[in-house]
Amino acid sequence: MVEPRRVLRYIYIGRLSLAAAIFLAAVFSWHGADARDTLLATLAFFAAIAFTSVSAWFGLAYRTMVARGFYYTQSLFDVALITTIVHITGGSLSPFAALYILATACASLLLPVGGGLLIAALGNVLYFADVIVLQGTTLGMPVILQLGVFAITALGVAYLGARLQEAGVNREALAQQLVVVKLQAEDVLKNIRSGIITIDVQGRILFANSMAGKLIGFDDEQVRGENIKDVVTAHAPALAAALEKAVRGHERVTRGEAAITVSGRTFPIGFTTTTMSADGTPGNTSGTVIFQDISDNKRLEELRLRAERLEAVAELSASLAHEIKNPLASIRSAVEQLGARARATDDEKVLATLIVRESDRLSRLLSEFLDFARVRVTRGERVNMGEVAQAAVRLADTHPDRKAGVTVTCVIPTEPLLVEGDEDLLHRAIFNITLNAVQAAPVDTGRVTVELSRLNAEQIPTGVPFEVSAIALRVSDNGPGIPIELRERVFDPFFTTKTGGTGLGLPIVHRAIEAHRGFVFMDSSPKGTRFTVLLPQIQQRIPVENVA
Repeated sequence: MVEPRRVLRYIYIGRLSLAAAIFLAAVFSWHGADARDTLLATLAFFAAIAFTSVSAWFGLAYRTMVARGFYYTQSLFDVALITTIVHITGGSLSPFAALYILATACASLLLPVGGGLLIAALGNVLYFADVIVLQGTTLGMPVILQLGVFAITALGVAYLGARLQEAGVNREALAQQLVVVKLQAEDVLKNIRSGIITIDVQGRILFANSMAGKLIGFDDEQVRGENIKDVVTAHAPALAAALEKAVRGHERVTRGEAAITVSGRTFPIGFTTTTMSADGTPGNTSGTVIFQDISDNKRLEELRLRAERLEAVAELSASLAHEIKNPLASIRSAVEQLGARARATDDEKVLATLIVRESDRLSRLLSEFLDFARVRVTRGERVNMGEVAQAAVRLADTHPDRKAGVTVTCVIPTEPLLVEGDEDLLHRAIFNITLNAVQAAPVDTGRVTVELSRLNAEQIPTGVPFEVSAIALRVSDNGPGIPIELRERVFDPFFTTKTGGTGLGLPIVHRAIEAHRGFVFMDSSPKGTRFTVLLPQIQQRIPVENVA
């Protein structure tokens, strides 16, 4: 409420106006005035101009040096100027004596309480010295009353000035707190991983944060004032409709779901809408929607359901394998003995050989079922994923199923990326993924890339419960991709598109990575397929002798 610069501006204007008025009066009106008074008026006028000019220049050029001493100097000059004017205009009879009160009020706004009282006391002393000592006026009741009025007024003005200064300090502190809160809010809204859009009843966008722009595909600084139908409806019609219902019909949505389509990519979002009215009238109602990409959450939910399904199938597979394997071994042994009899005919020997061969095939299949059911981390040790990836890539690169012209590339960082788990199980999982990519790559132009990298906390997908960092292994190929209708079934047990396949390769991969508290994601398009394995990273131990 008290801004010193504004107070000084008014003091400068008042000071120059008063000095100019007295100077003009002395020149044009007081022809019979004493020459000393005319000289004093002239000197006061030019002194006011010079002092005010220097003060204004100093205040602009050296703002950081404007302090309490500068304000004391201004107040002292004003008291001296007022005393000169009172002396010229009649002393105790001067109508300008009341200007002492104005000088005290200005000093109380610029200075502490003691400073305002000091200026008031100085004004009384100068007034008394001018009226009694210089002009020889008798110390009568009028002078005493004048001095009393000055003193009482000075006390009241000083009190009011102190209260105004206190209010100004509180206001400044509140303004600073509001600035801090605003900056914090802007920082939160800028870095939050949810999109926020607010519109009015006409559908005009009042606010949109940067994440909303990233998700929907617009510039959050340029869409304010535009209609939501022109910005959001084309990409997320359900979201725009829910927001319009919220602001016009007060229909709030909690945990709703919709979809956003940007650049040909469609992904799900979860959103919540709310309304607010500034004064309770419908015309001032605004609606806000908070939404975020829930693709990762959806995929994690699918992973959880897949894990539960695979666990149930694994238990059933183990039970059936045990129940079938022993009778199958007995059947194979009996048929083999029947076929080896001397009295067996050629047809019987051929049939016996066929049964033995098919029994062996069923036995291998049952063994795979048991491997699928027994996927467990049997030993826990620190494993360098770079070495595991290189070994798996070398094995897949020399596999008989690799087509001619298919290149396999392994990109790993120089630093060791460590996980805790079963090296054999991890090797098997990575080899299976890499072999699938090699088999899917086209002849001559096929490319398979195995990349290993470290992800920090911000790069880890939402919902993945890794505390610090993760290791990401990506296996990509440039094959024809997996058909859309088959993508949801690639991890299903016994599902395969390969001749003679068992359909247990990727289910075993999933169970192996899950046993290491990791996740497997699959992305496919007509340009190729990419499998991403996420595993929690552990920190490398520092040898004791290397610790300073």
